Amino acid sequence: MLPDESTLQLLFAQLNYQFFNGEIPAHRIGYNSRFSNCAGRISYRQKPPLIELSAKHLADSPNALRETLLHEMIHAWLFSVGKNPGHGADFKRKMKEVGIASIYHDLGNARPIRESNKRYILRCEKCAMELLRKRKPAQTISCGRCSKRGYDARFPLSVYEILEIKQLDAVAASRSRPHNR
Repeated sequence: MLPDESTLQLLFAQLNYQFFNGEIPAHRIGYNSRFSNCAGRISYRQKPPLIELSAKHLADSPNALRETLLHEMIHAWLFSVGKNPGHGADFKRKMKEVGIASIYHDLGNARPIRESNKRYILRCEKCAMELLRKRKPAQTISCGRCSKRGYDARFPLSVYEILEIKQLDAVAASRSRPHNR
């Protein structure tokens, strides 16, 4: 079971003083149930900055929740002291110092909190951008990336209806995918 957001704020404060000497300025901590391929992220656009954690991936593991929060706090700390907040040498040095073994999480096979109700895929044949939609568009529309100013007939979006969802055999799927290392 996930701790509530006020408990997350307390954990942030404790970790801030334990590992960062209280140098990280105030951040808001919250959950994002839409994350499907990441355990956490930090955004500096709002005041105070926001650290979001995946409710789906961290629900069953208090240790993964703590590590993910610490991971995002390293980004916040590097940003606050004027260093590159990416996964560079400073990040990895601090990561080892706080006891995190890897920048990656085993996200496992967490099922979606809510099944998708999207029935249509809109695809631009030029740039390959795809969008999922509940409803079929009432009129022909063009790609927003390719046509910057309203409708442009040169960049129409193709509409595909999702008719069947079936689980693929994991072994067959892994054979068909190229391996990137």
